Amino acid sequence: MTNHKTFLLGVVAGVFSLTASAQVKFSAKIANKPADTIYVKSRGFSQMIVADKKGDFNATFKVKDGMFKLEVAEQYADLYLTNTTDLQVSLDYKDFDNTISFKGKGAKENTFLAAEMLKQADQTAFEPMMKAENLEILTAEVAKYKETIFAALPKDLDAGFVTKYKSDVENGMKGMIDYLSAGFELKKLNGTASPTFKYENHKGGVTSLEDLKGKFVYVDVWATWCGPCRQEIPFLQKTEAAYHGKNIEFVSISVDEQKNHDKWSKFVTEKNLGGIQLLADKDWKSDFVQGYKINGIPRFILISPEGKIVNADAPRPSSPELVTLLDSLVK
Repeated sequence: MTNHKTFLLGVVAGVFSLTASAQVKFSAKIANKPADTIYVKSRGFSQMIVADKKGDFNATFKVKDGMFKLEVAEQYADLYLTNTTDLQVSLDYKDFDNTISFKGKGAKENTFLAAEMLKQADQTAFEPMMKAENLEILTAEVAKYKETIFAALPKDLDAGFVTKYKSDVENGMKGMIDYLSAGFELKKLNGTASPTFKYENHKGGVTSLEDLKGKFVYVDVWATWCGPCRQEIPFLQKTEAAYHGKNIEFVSISVDEQKNHDKWSKFVTEKNLGGIQLLADKDWKSDFVQGYKINGIPRFILISPEGKIVNADAPRPSSPELVTLLDSLVK
C-alpha cells in the first residue's frame, strides 16, 4: 500500500513538474541588428532579451497564451505564443517584413501572422471600407472582409490560435466601424472654420495655423509609436516633393506625450522628416486634436488658405485620391 501511494504521489509530482516547467523557448538571429536588446511584449507583459556573445537572442519565459509583439528597435512583428512554443526566428532588419521567417513549434501560426501583416501593409483590402458612404454599406463591407479573412485560415493551425485570431479580428473590425463611422459625422465639419493650433516646431519656436494663412495646409496627425503612421511617411515625403513651391504647406502634428519629447525629436531628425514638424502640447487632449474628434491615427486634414476645413478626413498620402484632390485645388 505504501509503495502504491508513493507511486501515485510520484506521478502527481511529475505531472506538476512538467506543468510548472512549461514555458516559451524563443531564439532569434537578426542580420544588421540595430541594437543588442529586443523585446517580446503584450498588454501588461514585457520580456527583454539581450544578445549573447555570438549576437544571437535566446530566452525562455512563461506567458499567458495569446498574441504578442516582437519589437526590434523601430520595427515589430506579431507573434502567437503559448507555453509549449519552441520558436526560432530569423530576419534581416534592413528588410524586416519581407525576410522574417519562423521554424519550430508555433512556426505555422507565426508565419501566417507575418503574411497577413504584409497583406495589410498595402491597405488595398481596406479600400472598400474606407470608401463606404454610410453605416449600412460600411457594415456590409466589414462582413465581406471578415469572411475573406476567415476563409483564408489554413486548416492545420492550432485551434487556440484560430479562436484568438478570430476574436482579435472581430474586435479590430468593431474598432474599424467605430473609427470610420465617426468620419460620417466629420463630413459635417467641412466648410466650417478649422480649430487652430500653436505648437512647438522641431526647428525652433512655435508655429500656429494663423502663421500659414494664405496657403492650403495638409495636416498629418501621427505619433512615433504608430505603425500605420510610419508606413505613410515615404508617401508623404513624395507628395511634399511633388508640390514643392506651390501654394500648400505640409504640417505633421505628433501626439506623442511630452515625456517622450526627446524620442519625437530624435525620430524627426533621424528620419529626415520634411514639412513643418510640430509636437502637440497635450497629446490626445490637445485642443486641435479634440476639435477634429480624433480618436485614431493617422488622420489627415486639408485646410483652405482662409482657414476653413476643406476635408476633415482627407485622403492619406498613399491614396491616389489625394493627388486628384490637390491637383484640383493647389496651384
